[in-house]
Amino acid sequence: MPLVVLCGLPYSGRSRRAEELRGALEAEGRAVCVVDDAAVLGAEDATVYGDSAREKALRGALRAAVERRLSRRDVVILDSLNYIKGFRYELYCLARAARTPLCLVYCVRPGSVSAGPRAAADPSPNGGAGQRPRAEDGGRPLAAGAAVRREPWAAEPQEVEQETAAPALPAFGTLEFEESARLGSIASYPPELMEALTVRFEAPDSRNRWDRPLFTLVGLEAPLPLAEIRAALFENQAPPPHQSTQSQPLASGSFLHQLDQVTSQVLAGLMEAQKSAVPGDLLKLPGTTEHLRFTRPLTMAELSRLRRQFISYTKMHPNKENLPQLANMFLQYLSQSLH
Repeated sequence: MPLVVLCGLPYSGRSRRAEELRGALEAEGRAVCVVDDAAVLGAEDATVYGDSAREKALRGALRAAVERRLSRRDVVILDSLNYIKGFRYELYCLARAARTPLCLVYCVRPGSVSAGPRAAADPSPNGGAGQRPRAEDGGRPLAAGAAVRREPWAAEPQEVEQETAAPALPAFGTLEFEESARLGSIASYPPELMEALTVRFEAPDSRNRWDRPLFTLVGLEAPLPLAEIRAALFENQAPPPHQSTQSQPLASGSFLHQLDQVTSQVLAGLMEAQKSAVPGDLLKLPGTTEHLRFTRPLTMAELSRLRRQFISYTKMHPNKENLPQLANMFLQYLSQSLH
């Protein structure tokens, strides 16, 4: 079943959103599993993010926990900072290998640096407040009143870099929001660690395939776009798997037998023909219409290695229509590989 990745700094309301989403999905009769730092560590510990080795181990444990729980029955919600785009790409690869959809929910504190300049860059007359928010995959509208942040495509790189590196501690948000967000977090993040996480944070970008569909929520006031998230999880198709993650197609026994027999005959004819050949000759082998230019003596070990490579590739793309041309195809492969 689908994977929901929540992303955001501490005290952004991320855990509250995870519980809200789990409650909504469980009310529909769906099995939901939430994976968070506390489930992996035994208790939430903010000091992990101050130690690079422990943080790396935490990411590995979170990835392993998600991989174990990805199935056809459960919805997996990963509630962690997930601020490194490389780690989000690994999660995308897990979902792609499991052939299940994925979406990203980005939680932003109101008044923080990551939300303020982007909202100011909105060219609309009302600063985006009067527009109907939309999901960042460019398809579906969000629920009315949902706060969604757009990425500043037209922003200058210098402005974006300064925005990311600027300390956001004085403008984390209202006291009411801070108190409400802290209720969902047991660990206490010191100001120095918060500033370091703000500098290191790599915000999601909907132009990246591993960050979409992207839903950006500012604060806890806006309602969770359940309809759009539900559509992204249960109506969208899963990312197509890479060819390396797919099982090899089954080839018939007769095809493999003939492939082995034809390639063996070509090698035997080639070894015999080169005994009387001189460099520059065109070797004509029985059962083939192609020619192989002889440039140097070839050893059986070298030809056998190329034969194994050709057989491995041909087994992945079996086609009985190519049976009459197997000898010519193998000779062409040898010619391209040897020269």
